[in-house]
Amino acid sequence: MATTTDGSMRPAPADSSRRLRGEIERLRGEAEQQKALAHRRAEFWTKVDIALGFPAALLAGIAGAAGLAAADARVPAALLALTSAGCAAGAGFLRGDHRRLANKRARRAWAATEGMACVKLTQERLGPDDLSDLLASRQVALGAYDSEDSQPGP
Repeated sequence: MATTTDGSMRPAPADSSRRLRGEIERLRGEAEQQKALAHRRAEFWTKVDIALGFPAALLAGIAGAAGLAAADARVPAALLALTSAGCAAGAGFLRGDHRRLANKRARRAWAATEGMACVKLTQERLGPDDLSDLLASRQVALGAYDSEDSQPGP
């Protein structure tokens, strides 16, 4: 601790820099974890979208063909059509495609935050502005789940 001209105590510059470095390392770790989580979530929602969408399309085609094939096939065709409608309704309700895109946006934003933290950690001297920049980037990453984006990401 260092004493200021007015007699109050404040952290020494080395202590302050060490605390800033620790907080930046913590933010880098959080960004790394959140990026991996967003990646796993994007993969999950891709699978859910396929698992509901593909059977819905396939069953709808089979139901149509069965309904036109013979009069005796009307009941099985109706059941297939209802199953297809249920899959399509489930896919629409869960909105897996939107969730996948939101997690891809979040993954990119968390990767940017992690990269920024890594760059800041290479600097010899860190200041409050460095931490402020990272906190702003973290807020952008947190908001990426809610924002709309017309271009899907990797």
